[in-house]
Order: sequence, then C-alpha cells, then structure tokens
Amino acid sequence: MATTCPIGFDVAGLRAQVLATYDRVARDPGGEFHFHRGPRYAADYLGYDAGELALLPAASTARFAGVGNPLRIGPIHPGETVLDHACGAGMDLLLAARRVGRHGRVIGVDMTPAMREVAIRAAADGGLSDIVTIRAGYFERLPVADESVDVVISNGVINLAPDKSQVFAEVHRVLRPGGRDDPQAQGELRGAHPLRVPPVPARVPQRRARGCTGRAGRTRSGKVLGVPRPAVRAPGRAGTGRARGA
Repeated sequence: MATTCPIGFDVAGLRAQVLATYDRVARDPGGEFHFHRGPRYAADYLGYDAGELALLPAASTARFAGVGNPLRIGPIHPGETVLDHACGAGMDLLLAARRVGRHGRVIGVDMTPAMREVAIRAAADGGLSDIVTIRAGYFERLPVADESVDVVISNGVINLAPDKSQVFAEVHRVLRPGGRDDPQAQGELRGAHPLRVPPVPARVPQRRARGCTGRAGRTRSGKVLGVPRPAVRAPGRAGTGRARGA
C-alpha cells in the first residue's frame, strides 16, 4: 500500500477536516460520529481493563476514540519515557503514566487544541501532572528531542498521515538507540502491521483517501506499540456513538 498521498491530494483540507472532527469529539463526546467512543467500548471491544479505566478521569475516557489497545502489545516498565504521538484526550497516555510511575515520563503530542486541554486537565485531575507533559504538534514534526524516548504508542492514527514515511522517520529519530529488546514488541515491528483509524471524513474522496493508507516500517531498537485493524467489529452502538461505515 502507498506510504504517501497521490499528487494533487488536498493535504491541508484533510488535516482541517480531521482537526474539526476531533475538536467536536473534545467538545461533545456524546454527539453523533461515524466511530465509537468511550470507556465501555474500550473495555467491551478492545480489551481494556474496565477497573483500570474507572480510575482515570471521565473527561479523558469519554473522549477515547481509538481502534485498539496498544498497551496489550508489549509491556511498559517503571522509569521509562513514553511518547503518545497523537494522544487526543489522553486515555492511553494516562494508562502509560500509571505504568512508568514517578521515575518515568510520558509525553503526549496532539494537533487539536481542545483535545490537549482535556488531556492536561485529566492529567492534573488524576494526579499525574508531574509525569505527563502535553505538547502541541504534528506527528510528522514531533516536538521531541532526538533519541529521548523508550517507547512510542500509537492507537490507529498513522493512516491519517499523508506522508507515512515522514511519520516513521520521526519515530526513528526520537527513539533511543539500543532500547530494551522486547521480543513481543519487536515481533510487532517485524510483522509491520497495518495501522487503522476510523474512516476519513465523508467529504474526502475515497479513491484519494485509499492512497493515504500505508504500512508500518521498522524503527531502531526502541519499541513502537501500534494498533492494527481490530479483529472484532462493534455493532451499531457500543458505549457511545453510532457506527456508520466504521
């Protein structure tokens, strides 16, 4: 599959539509969308621990719109530095923060201001502000230092990137060389799973949108915990939100 969009694709238009969609999720998580949201959906269909989700601020879990559970792909250990490179309202981010503990660090990067505001507030409400840092940015140009991260987590967002090669170049840049050799995570990298997101907004021509899907590449020895296409498709309603073309 292609790793870059066709010539002439309206990249700015796609980005504006994606930002507008997730701005609406941040402001009205109970509204009508073409993808599922919320903690019940995460627990029932994606394998998250419902008890662990209940410990997180509801503002974060209600706005969860991922398509899988990257934290099940491989372990995150105390003291590690984790990057969630499109963190949204921060559910995966906060779960990672609980794993790394007070000697670790978790960085969230997101392009949607309203989502970043929710994530910052949720980290404070969850008592994790000393561990969590939220930054404005795009995953093609991460505001993260070279070789500073042990683990990158990704929950079905890379298929929204017009230039996936650049996204993975950035992942490679920020991962530390000689990171911990985790056989399970390295197996995910070698398998180069396709990463999936909810369908692109309806106004983006599907013929062109298909040209923006791609496959994961290899990185250095750090870990990328990325989510492939879910094995189970949720029915019309799961927790919050109606599935239309999900």
